[in-house]
Amino acid sequence: MKKSIFLFMIFLLPAIAFSQEDDKDKLKVSINGFVKNDMFWDTRQTVSAREGHFLLFPKPISLDADGNDINEGLNFNFLSLQSRVSINIKGTKAFGADVSGKIEGDFFAQANDNINLFRLRHAYFKLKWNSSELLLGQYWIPMFITDCFPGTVSFNTGTPFQPFGRNPQIRFTKKLGPAKFIAIANSQRDYSSRGISGTTGTYLRNSAIPEVSGQLHLALGKPLLIGVSGSYKQVKPQTVTPQGYKTDEMIGGYNALAFLRVKTKAVTFKLQGVYGQNMPDVLSLGGIAISDTTDAAKGYVKYTTLNTASAWVDLQTNGNFSVGVFGGYSMNMGANDDIVGPMYGLGTNIESMYRVSPRISYKVNKVKFALEGEYTVANYGSTFSSKGVPETLTEADNFRVLFASYYFF
Repeated sequence: MKKSIFLFMIFLLPAIAFSQEDDKDKLKVSINGFVKNDMFWDTRQTVSAREGHFLLFPKPISLDADGNDINEGLNFNFLSLQSRVSINIKGTKAFGADVSGKIEGDFFAQANDNINLFRLRHAYFKLKWNSSELLLGQYWIPMFITDCFPGTVSFNTGTPFQPFGRNPQIRFTKKLGPAKFIAIANSQRDYSSRGISGTTGTYLRNSAIPEVSGQLHLALGKPLLIGVSGSYKQVKPQTVTPQGYKTDEMIGGYNALAFLRVKTKAVTFKLQGVYGQNMPDVLSLGGIAISDTTDAAKGYVKYTTLNTASAWVDLQTNGNFSVGVFGGYSMNMGANDDIVGPMYGLGTNIESMYRVSPRISYKVNKVKFALEGEYTVANYGSTFSSKGVPETLTEADNFRVLFASYYFF
């Protein structure tokens, strides 16, 4: 805990220094964030991060010798690690553009072993001209559309139906009337691809090219926003075979999404559909698999992507008192080629899953209380088709009750 406080103070020192020089440098520095407490109960064990806080899906049915489901049973946790602080800086110019920046962190840490420690969420600066903007640094992944994402109380924000994560990137935005064009090149940081060596960003780094994305957002009048996005990612699953031979075999994958947001004074409606290949790095189902052995003596293989389709819808009332509901569905679409070797990914034994999450919240000044129920069902397979689609299905479900309290500053 002392280490966390020390790191937190280091994080604040730049803001203090800038504040003292505002008059000279004309910089404006503000600090904001919130204190959040999450209290939740589950009806079974879950696949999740940070002691159950970031829930993905329920664990499969696992029977003991007496036929009892080992993963069934009530459990709970209270956590405050989502509390965060942001330093926002603006007030200078460069290259004819207004310059602003943000550094933001929370206590979510990087793994269960260092839970409660301070970690980086966002760290970027922007150059903004009249109709264009250049962002450099760590920011939301391309598939997380900041103008259209679920309004859940849960920190998972609809994951794995909604792709999630933050990555270092270069992002250029150009506005032309009601249209906005965005080009992005990014590496991996928050979450990474999965493969032969586990979960690591080296698969993307060794491919020598970043993930590249393009988006079009179109504002059709004040209440309506629609958009599409597409990305290409190439990974090199290994640089040396188990037999000790150098290999340069790579596998590429595409993803695409379309979204719709309708916002009126009374309600906000959001809808999104996603198709993706090899998407565990954004906490969605899928991955890669070995599709062929080209030289057994040297260990040379070929790969294929595991593909996923998902969709979600979110509806909520606007105002200090709000009610809403989220619904999501995801389906394993299998691989493009027959699979002859291991599969590497997230939820590769899940054929499909769905979630329904009603919620209610009430905010007074800087204080907010929220209650959410989250019912998630995953269909696990014990056998697989030649394309890796799970078969012989067994259903596992979990119901989470989440109560959250916030104090904004």
